[in-house]
Amino acid sequence: MMRFAVLATIILLLVYLPVLPGSKAGGYETYDGLDLALAILADPSTLINSSYKDTDQSGQFRQKIVLNSLGVLQPTDGDSFILLSTGIAGSVPVTTDGLDPGSERGTWFGKKYPGPGDLYDRAVLKLTLRVPPGMHYISYDLQFFSMEYPDYVGTIYNDKVIVTVDSPSKGVTTYNFSVNSGDFVFESPDIPGTGFDLYSINKHTGQPVDPSGVSWVTRTPHERKYSDAGASALITRSHPVSPNENITITFDISDEGDNQFDSAVFIDNVRFTGFALPSIKALKTWQDANGSRSLLHPGDKIHYMITISNSGNMDQGDNPGDEFVDPLPNNVTFIPGSLFASSGKAEYSNGKIIWNGEIPAKSSVLISYDVQVDPSIKVTTVISNQGEVHWDSDGDNKNDAIELTDDPYTDDGIDKDGDNCTDDDDPTIAVVLGNLSELVEDFSDDVPGEGAEQTFQGLKWFSTSKSSSKSIFHVAGAYHYETPNSFKVQLRSSNSPQYWNYCLGWIWSQLPIKEWRAKFVCGNNSEPYELIMSLRNHTGAEIARLKFEYVPTGGEAPDNYAPILYYLSPSKGWVQLSSDYQGGYLFNGWYEIIIRQNASNTIDYILWRKGIGVTDRKSDFTLGANLFRLSQVVWNSTRDPAVTPMFFWDEHSIGFD
Repeated sequence: MMRFAVLATIILLLVYLPVLPGSKAGGYETYDGLDLALAILADPSTLINSSYKDTDQSGQFRQKIVLNSLGVLQPTDGDSFILLSTGIAGSVPVTTDGLDPGSERGTWFGKKYPGPGDLYDRAVLKLTLRVPPGMHYISYDLQFFSMEYPDYVGTIYNDKVIVTVDSPSKGVTTYNFSVNSGDFVFESPDIPGTGFDLYSINKHTGQPVDPSGVSWVTRTPHERKYSDAGASALITRSHPVSPNENITITFDISDEGDNQFDSAVFIDNVRFTGFALPSIKALKTWQDANGSRSLLHPGDKIHYMITISNSGNMDQGDNPGDEFVDPLPNNVTFIPGSLFASSGKAEYSNGKIIWNGEIPAKSSVLISYDVQVDPSIKVTTVISNQGEVHWDSDGDNKNDAIELTDDPYTDDGIDKDGDNCTDDDDPTIAVVLGNLSELVEDFSDDVPGEGAEQTFQGLKWFSTSKSSSKSIFHVAGAYHYETPNSFKVQLRSSNSPQYWNYCLGWIWSQLPIKEWRAKFVCGNNSEPYELIMSLRNHTGAEIARLKFEYVPTGGEAPDNYAPILYYLSPSKGWVQLSSDYQGGYLFNGWYEIIIRQNASNTIDYILWRKGIGVTDRKSDFTLGANLFRLSQVVWNSTRDPAVTPMFFWDEHSIGFD
């Protein structure tokens, strides 16, 4: 029977790297795949070369994409991951029309039903790597999504991912993951925003129907039994290699049976590891199970998912004591009947989720459960919970190690990286009352001569480092824009760096940061000087860099130097943002700098002057990370002038998407 299909309109926030030129070879489009390699390698210095090919004949390489996030998908290392697909990766992975409802048919680049010698839709990434000294395994994180699930499991329509490692010393080892492997544990409600969160419906009435056979689909949430796509858990696999040799690893995804129902694979954190032992990693994610809101509200239902992976080469046994314990946070109530575990035994007891069982080498267990947020909450409230995995790190059948659920947003009260924030190390959920489009720090309630701090409904979201005797980096009361006080920056190189810190883990997972802006005034100066601002995300990756450089104007002292504002372009070097004055100088007066994230990995730089409006606007690629998880502004000076220029900053805000 011919298969055909539909999909609701998918609106996803994607982060693209530039498409590189390619060539055709044997029916495939090919190019060097360097952007894909750099996005997933834990240590890029191990890369010798890379190549990528797919069957998309458009020349756009639409079967691959580099992303920073996609629905519930987040990087497992660094701030990027890749998707390879048998259809169009990321934007519309499973249909050709994007209607809601639409047909179940996916994108195909050859014949719908390939015959002997015809191509199946396929994408292949090959990396040649140098194994570091002391390393004996190569590991990677992978998650497989498919429209063939659940209705075509056990049929010839068996899309697959094959990972092959070719080691001169260990030979060729292969991991083969197909729709028929029996490892699909996620259904549509578990994977919102991925394009595979699909539910079968009747074409004419729009009512949910059994997903078997040909059906129409929608992204409007229905009951789990109407799920018409699925995914594996996030899993880790390892292959043996030897130190100091060159090996190749190939990621290959392809259609099987026909070219219509598309599949995709998440790939990240390709890394080398040492000797064989269990190696446990725990990841907790959550979603608003009500599905229709961008912010969590009182009375909403939260769906938690915990994936515990054993990436080692030794089984983790079911040892004495509990293997996993997850105390429920305050302000929630467990929903009976919602607890699920893909293996082992899970139970709810005395306010805790408890799981016991074994995790064989190179496998994972999925645990999920639902809670309801207290409907009587009256103010914006943080909900924070983190589970503990107890495991055997030395193979003696006793659980001697603890792994916390690796939630990059949970506030555990510990500042691990010294940035004066405690919520960016491990996830916090904020139950937000009302709309939240921006957070503003105008320094009006801070004490002159001290550092600054700002809260929202009792949640600290901004703080600064402290001033010193050699440089001034504190609140100022003598000069401001509209409200009392501003923030004075008068830095020398001998007392750099200083910091503005953003503690926003409680809102990242609900509202990505879209914009950073601040008003400022800077005086003229009679000698060379530079003030550099580096915007960085929660991993320390640089988003953007600004420079205020005092350059000769050709005038007479003390007006023979004036500041010019630049941003750093990854391809062009320093690029000037000009005022309306001749030469683009920033003569005395109030200005505003705005950095705004675009849908791709580009940002807009906008310079505004009071009484004039926008004087310059430029767009460019980020320096390596997007603005969505801004965590810090690092302030530096490269000089120790006799008289350090003064900058006053005011009316500073963070805007959300």
